[in-house]
Amino acid sequence: MSKQVDLLPGTLDLLILKAVSLGPQHGYGVLLRIEQISGGALSIEQGALYPALYRLERRGLLKTAWGVSDANRKAKFYQLTAAGVECLQEETAGWNRLVSAMRLALKAEFAKG
Repeated sequence: MSKQVDLLPGTLDLLILKAVSLGPQHGYGVLLRIEQISGGALSIEQGALYPALYRLERRGLLKTAWGVSDANRKAKFYQLTAAGVECLQEETAGWNRLVSAMRLALKAEFAKG
C-alpha cells in the first residue's frame, strides 16, 4: 500500500497493542512498527502516540522497562501484560466482526423492482 489513510477513532490503542505484541519496543519503534505492518498506510504522530502509551500503561495493558535503543540511547521499552494480550484478542475479534459486517453491507446492491 502506498496511500496513507486516516485512523478511525478508537483504533490507535489497538494498533499499539498489536505492534507491541510482536516484541518489546520503545516509543519511536512503535511508530515505525505500525508504519511497517500497515505497509506504510498508517503514520502515527508522536503527539498522539505517547499519551496513548501512557494511557495503556495506566490501564495495566502495557508494562515498561528501561533499556538501550538501537541508537545506543536510554529508552523506555513497552511490553504487553497478560491483560494487554487479552484486550488485544478481544479488540481484534471485535474489529474482525465489524470488518465482515461492513464488507457485507458494502456488497449490497439495489434490487431493481
